[in-house]
Amino acid sequence: MNDVTGESVSHEPRRRRVRRRLSDEEIAAQRRKRRRVQIGCGVGALVVVGFIGWLGYEGLQAKSNLEKAQDFATQAKDALLAGDTDRARIVAGDADRYAQDAQSSVDSVPWRVAGAVPFLGSPFDSTRQMTTIVSGLTEQVLLPAVDAGSAVSPDQLILDGARINLAALRDAAPVLETTSAAISDLDEQAQNVDSTWLGLIDDARVDLQEQVSELSGLLNNTSLAAQIAPAMLGADGPRSYFVGFQTNAEARGTGGLLGGFAIVRAIDGAVTVDDVSSNRELRTDYTPIDLGPDFQQAYGHSRPTQDFRNSNVSPHFPYAGQIWQSMWQQETGERVDGAIATDPVALSYVLDVVGDVTLPGGEKITGDNVVELTESTAYSRFGDDQAARKTYLETVAKTIVQKLTGSVSRPHALLQALGKAVSEGRIAAWSTVPTEQQMLENTPLGHTVPETLTPYAGVVINNLGGNKLDYYLNREIEYEADACTTEVRKSRVIVRLTNNLPPGTYTNYVAGTLGGVGKSPNGTNFADVGLLTTPGSRLEKVTVNGTSTIAYVGEERGHPLFNVQVPIPQGETIEIVYDLREPSIPGNPTVFVQPLVNAPVVNINVPSCE
Repeated sequence: MNDVTGESVSHEPRRRRVRRRLSDEEIAAQRRKRRRVQIGCGVGALVVVGFIGWLGYEGLQAKSNLEKAQDFATQAKDALLAGDTDRARIVAGDADRYAQDAQSSVDSVPWRVAGAVPFLGSPFDSTRQMTTIVSGLTEQVLLPAVDAGSAVSPDQLILDGARINLAALRDAAPVLETTSAAISDLDEQAQNVDSTWLGLIDDARVDLQEQVSELSGLLNNTSLAAQIAPAMLGADGPRSYFVGFQTNAEARGTGGLLGGFAIVRAIDGAVTVDDVSSNRELRTDYTPIDLGPDFQQAYGHSRPTQDFRNSNVSPHFPYAGQIWQSMWQQETGERVDGAIATDPVALSYVLDVVGDVTLPGGEKITGDNVVELTESTAYSRFGDDQAARKTYLETVAKTIVQKLTGSVSRPHALLQALGKAVSEGRIAAWSTVPTEQQMLENTPLGHTVPETLTPYAGVVINNLGGNKLDYYLNREIEYEADACTTEVRKSRVIVRLTNNLPPGTYTNYVAGTLGGVGKSPNGTNFADVGLLTTPGSRLEKVTVNGTSTIAYVGEERGHPLFNVQVPIPQGETIEIVYDLREPSIPGNPTVFVQPLVNAPVVNINVPSCE
């Protein structure tokens, strides 16, 4: 026992840890083991350095070859449009060579390994996706398209500055159909290329998407033209079309009031125009035609198949085409083969290309002033003398038509201008031939209300006052919906309409309310505002400036239709809010844009359901 601590004391001897001396053999073995580890680490480091070096080399090669391939692809497209098929063939071959080299780089083992690394590997994976697309673009599209060069080149498409080369279009149709399908597939792939954190690669992704989309539009449109244009332009016999000039200062479903018209005739690619006439040659008491019970319920009150003034209240242009065909047949006994619509804004695009025209009195009509002259100035200049105004507008239309049927010196620019007008809905076409019409309906040129089940909002304005105040109308459209968490979701469409008529004195024809609509002062715009919605939708409530109102209910081509009628005071904005319940169905949302004078502001916040 320890006297101080009281702890017991063991008398066993304390064991000491003794370090045993290693033998020479054991020391040598340990040294060999350490050397193996060091060598392994060194080899691993060399492998990593080599991998990075290899990857860096492949990266530089891929980047360089991809950039060269895209550059040559652009040159090939430009050469095709310029009609230089020899150069197009050379640069398309260069584009294909560099694209294949880039493809070899991104298909290498280090590239695929790097691309598989979460997040950090995204630039490599995105580059591999882009390279595959460019490779397909050169091999499947550009090289075959060179063989159809005369068809995709506007300079070769228009013969002698006036006649369409229908034979070239027909000969190229099979190749164009194949390349069109290929570019559509590549365009879809390009739009789905993953974004990445590396700005340089992401910028290249956006550039590629724009390039492929542009080429897709060009080839798809040309392929469509090759399939339907020869017959529609008289390759198999004469064709005739009713052409309606729409005055969208007075809104109608397809754009504007039918202000004038002409009959266009086509024989073997050569187009001529009969005398242009104003709508005073048309009547308001034609024998009606049957366009179905839904059409009758939605629009029958305005007698659209009898009264030319309301012949295009529906936004579905094939209805207007059939009505115009019926009217002309009742007037003359001639049954036209289709109908075409256009407006002053589209004419402004065309005049920017073909140049100014001069009226007999010396007045110049240009791309800059044709819209204002025909949709505003003419009304103030002639006051209530409608006969003088319509004669003036006839003269303007005839002079422009004569210019258009003459020699075209810049066919590429002209087709671009026409393409812009079509994309905005300012040129529409309808054919009596079912196969042609079916193809037209799959393009913006068909100007149809689509029979689709995807989310849809179509705001359609028809002028109720018989005035020309829609020249001053501004529109804002918002389409929003809840997430797709249930089978039916809430949605809302907000429409803001602003009457920007400047202060001043105006004739009743411009700013009055013909027909006695309402008792508001001159300058008040009266509008029928229709909303076409997603099939299966139900309207819960509609308000105008926060106050509940009644909507007229109809249906058009499977879309519920809700109409409200509103006054829009001069200088003021009204807000219409449609609260809806709509099915949570897959597909991207669409907002139909009616082609009035001023383009609307459109905002869409509708989640896409899977």
